[in-house]
Amino acid sequence: MNHNTVKHRHSRESGNPVFAVRRCIAAASLVFFTTTAHAEPFPEMELSMGMYRIEAEVAVTESTRERGLMFREKMPANHGMLFVFPTARTECMWMKNTVMPLSVAFLDSRGVIVNVDEMQAKTLNSHCSVGLVRYALEMNAGWFEQHGFAAGAQLQGLERAPLAR
Repeated sequence: MNHNTVKHRHSRESGNPVFAVRRCIAAASLVFFTTTAHAEPFPEMELSMGMYRIEAEVAVTESTRERGLMFREKMPANHGMLFVFPTARTECMWMKNTVMPLSVAFLDSRGVIVNVDEMQAKTLNSHCSVGLVRYALEMNAGWFEQHGFAAGAQLQGLERAPLAR
């Protein structure tokens, strides 16, 4: 093909809405797959609270703690995400780009719940611990209340959790 033919083809395609849609889909796919491919994976571990077994993805780096459960549309029953913090301090969570409501339990270094909060989807409200915590466990909305867990209950299995990085 000579240069003029390529130029003509390009100008004919640029005015066609089908080609414009195809270009948008291709660009969006590139952004999605590039972001997803470079996203740090979450290790998984088993925890327990009372008689309940919890399958938890673990967020131990700043980037995984920031990403959390963003863009997830659903989570199986008794699954959650454990956030491991580098030091005991007051921690806050928000629901930016999180499309499902969640409950969060803030836990001290021994795994004892300090407080539980309910978080609505797609909000920027801060949900903070009322004391110094080393962990936060996000579960489906209402999970802690439905299972009778509140401040003072203890999460088992944290001794196997990876250290925060």
